[in-house]
Parts: sequence; structure tokens; C-alpha cells
Amino acid sequence: MPSNGKRRLRSQLWFDNPDNPGMTALYLERYLNYGLTKQELTSGKPIVGIAQSGSDLSPCNRHHLELAERVREGIHDAGGIAFEFPMHPIQETGKRPTAALDRNLAYLSLVEVLFGYPLDGVVLTTGCDKTTPAAIMAAATVNTPAIVLSGGPMLNGWWKGERAGSGTVVWWARQEHAAGRMDYKEFLDLVASSAPSIGHCNTMGTASTMNALAEALGLSLPGCAAIPAPYRERAQIVACSAIGGSSNAPIHINAIARHVGVALAIEDWETIGYEVPLLVNMQPAGKYLGEEYYRAGGLPAVLHELMAGGRIHAHARTINGKTVSENVKHAKIKDADVIRPYDKPLKQHAGFKVLSGNLFESAIMKTSVISEEFRQRYLSNPKDPNAFEGRAVVFDGPEDYHHRIDDPSLEIDANTMLFIRGVGPVSYPGSAEVVNMQPPAALIKRGITSLPCIGDGRQSGTSASPSIINASPEAAAGGGLAVLKTGDRVRIDLNKGSANMLVADAELAQRRAALEKQGGYKYPPSQTPWQEIQRGMVDQLGAGMVLKPAVKYHRVAQKSVPRDNH
Repeated sequence: MPSNGKRRLRSQLWFDNPDNPGMTALYLERYLNYGLTKQELTSGKPIVGIAQSGSDLSPCNRHHLELAERVREGIHDAGGIAFEFPMHPIQETGKRPTAALDRNLAYLSLVEVLFGYPLDGVVLTTGCDKTTPAAIMAAATVNTPAIVLSGGPMLNGWWKGERAGSGTVVWWARQEHAAGRMDYKEFLDLVASSAPSIGHCNTMGTASTMNALAEALGLSLPGCAAIPAPYRERAQIVACSAIGGSSNAPIHINAIARHVGVALAIEDWETIGYEVPLLVNMQPAGKYLGEEYYRAGGLPAVLHELMAGGRIHAHARTINGKTVSENVKHAKIKDADVIRPYDKPLKQHAGFKVLSGNLFESAIMKTSVISEEFRQRYLSNPKDPNAFEGRAVVFDGPEDYHHRIDDPSLEIDANTMLFIRGVGPVSYPGSAEVVNMQPPAALIKRGITSLPCIGDGRQSGTSASPSIINASPEAAAGGGLAVLKTGDRVRIDLNKGSANMLVADAELAQRRAALEKQGGYKYPPSQTPWQEIQRGMVDQLGAGMVLKPAVKYHRVAQKSVPRDNH
């Protein structure tokens, strides 16, 4: 620290370090070759990075290629110098085998950039599902000043006078196509109608959820998360429940917590968030899409209602220096059908139910999307309320599911439970969004459009399926799903939070011994170096699917200085 008591900026270790003139000259020399001046770099102005997540490979975030110019102007007007750099692309609908595989890769890359380059702060441009947690996880590890700028959701999609929500409409269209009520061309036309403009999903899927939670955590300016991408304007676990947030949120928020060093267990999602009411009437849990949500008041209006209900920490400090209370105290609901008052919610209890038993140590069920039809069929037995039993049919990966789901020899009926394994962080790898399996076409044609689905993978945040997902440990890591067999009876009890195979312990022990003798649960080999590397160190979904060696690194920018490069 200088003798005047003013803290020196990190960037001055590169560009203005009298104690090491040789290296200072080397760093300065090359950064002058495209228009910056020595005076600028040695002025003591903060250098603020723009982590650019937009690209042609990431259409949900592509808007940031234009937004970055305005960000540059803002940094300059505030007295800083902007350095824009690319992030590893992550596009949910484009990356195979799954975008989740790349969340940790993007995180690692961004940690190295934020620590190893002359940056005093960063603007994290976010949008599509995994870009938001990857960016926040990296900023948390380095502990660098950061602000999240969401690209915003698409405008509403429409099909024959009805709202066509991105992602959500796909799952409905698949059912209509399987039932024979829609041909191939109409199927594609319907799905295409749900993407009418720039931006990420316009439903309350993982993208909208994670950007809303970034705002609720105080990392974005108030209202940022809900502003649709084409518009010129461009908290906590409790907030996730109130907005009907994605089932992927626990994975990502748990990962962020581990990189910050904050204790947050999967069970906390039920303990803290289960009894929170559902306030946002937005697909997939409700009716409306992103445009109406924004016009109704967005997240500030939701936080205002939660604050009135005593549900959030109103005095928590946010990125603009104000508290949550100061930010949202004047926020009002502008459409009470889109955002409901706290005392008139869509559902009284809208959070995640956490289950455990001999099938897995933990899994979650998103209760805000349990339809009345599903509840009546499976959860309304007066002699056994909120519980159901059924015969298991087990699939090993999505290829097996698609190949056999319509096989009549499986004898799938309305009392069958569909299981899928081999789709977790290790086995897929990266964990696939495939647990929301639709029934055989024969059942769909009879009006049975959903069956209980359970698996060690994930499902899209835009899906309205009340699946039991994120089962941890997965089959490949020794979880109980590895020894489940087609034909076994399974019992799910939401009141007790239990999920069990109704198989004798002795039989399960024999099955496990036989599996271990065969070398454990088999899954496809790695196809790339990164797949092999991640498989060797990734944790389970219940623990955030983090890279286990990475979570011990906290506040790295304050603990050490990167070594010189020459």
C-alpha cells in the first residue's frame, strides 16, 4: 500500500510498479499496440474486464456483442479502462453431450483470466443457463469486484393465438407429435415460433432463474434480470421458490456457495424454501412469459412481496451499495395476475422437496409444477396421502429410453414409474437433462401424458414435469439406482421425504456384490480429454457438481500475487 494510505489497484502491479521497472516495461509495451497510451495505463484508473459470453455459438447471449459497446462507454464515463475478453461458449441447446459439461470448464478458464491478468474488476455478461453460475463461481473464487449483466429473455413467442414459451412448448409439442395430433412440419413450426427475438428463454427456466437469483443475491442492478433483451432498458433460496425457479438452481447455487466458502446443503432447499408461496404466474409453472413478468414489476416486485412477508434478509447489501430493502421498498406489482400478492399466491408451498432412501442419499422434486391431474392420480389416496407406489421400468441412458419406451413387452401402464440412470455428472458426463421422460405413445393417445420419472440426471428448467431428479450419488458412483431392476416395486412418500426400493436388504446386498464383481456400473468411455479430466474430479449433483479440488481456493486475489512471466 502506498505511503498516502490509498490502496493500489491490482493492475498497477503490471503497469505501474517502480519496484520492478523491467517487468513493468514489458507489460506496458504490448498493451500499447492497439491504441491505449502509457499515460492511461499508468494513470491509476481501474481496469475493468468485460467477460464476453456472446458469440455465434451462443445465440442466447449473442446480444452481448452489441451491449458490450455500451458497457465500454459506461466504464470510460465512470473513469475506468475497459478490457473485453471472451468466455468459453456455453449454449444449452447447442452443446453435445450437454452444456453442463462445460460449466466447470468455463469456470476454470475465467478464474485464470481474473487472477492472471491486470484486472481490477469485471462485468460478467450472462444469459444462457450455465454462463451465469460459471461466471459467478469464478468471481467468487478470485474474490474480484464483479457485477452481473444479463442479456435478458426473448420477447413472447406466439402460436395460433397462444403463448409459445421457449423450451416448455417443446415438451408439449413432443406429446402432440407422439399422439399423432401434429405432423413433423407442424411440430418444427410450433417450436420455431417460441424464439422470436434475441435473448435467452422467455420462460422461468434455468436462464431466467439464475439471472434472477444473481439479482436477488445483490450481484445485479435492480430489475436487470427481467428486462427483455430487445428492450432499451436492458436473494436467496426463498426468491427461487417464489418465482417457480428451475430445478437446476440448487446445483448452481450450491456450487457458488462452495466456491465462496458458505455452508449450504441440499437439505436447506427444503428447510428454507419449501413453504415459500409461488408468486409468479409464469411458464412452466404458470401462464405468462418474460414480457408480462417484466411489465408486472419483475424481481423487485417479487422481493417487495417477500420482504413484506418477512421472508428475506432486507438489510443485505447489494452491488449498488444499497440494501435489498432500499432497492425494492418502492417496487409495486403492476399486474396482480402475473405477480401475485404474498397473501394470494398461486400455490401456498412452492419450493423443492428433498427425498432420500435406499435409491439415493438425496434427490429433489419441484413442487410448483405438480399439476392437479398428477396430484389426483398419484398423491390423493385418502388412506396414503402424498405417497405412491409402482412398478419400476429402468433405462440405462437416453439412447436406451428412446429405443425401448414404446416396446409393449415392458408393459408400461398408468402405475409404472420410469427410471433413468447413467446420466449423472460422471456417467454422462456432465449430467443430462433427460429425466423428464414422456410415456409411451400408446398411453399418450389415451390421455396419460405424464408418469412418475426418477433419475440420476437433470431435467430442463423449462419443463413442467414433476420428476424426481438430481439423484445423488448417481449409479456410476455407487448409488442405489445401480442395483434397481425393472419389475421392482418402489415407494415414494413426500410426507416422509423418502424414496425406497421395496426389496429386501439381503437381496440388495447380493445385487451390489454381483455389481462390484463386474467392476461396477458401466457407462460409455470418455470422448475428449476434458470429459476424462472432469470425470476424475467432479462431485455429485447434490453437492453442486463442482470440481472437488477447486473448492478449497477462496479469495485467491487477496491471498497471493501471480508470479511474473519473464
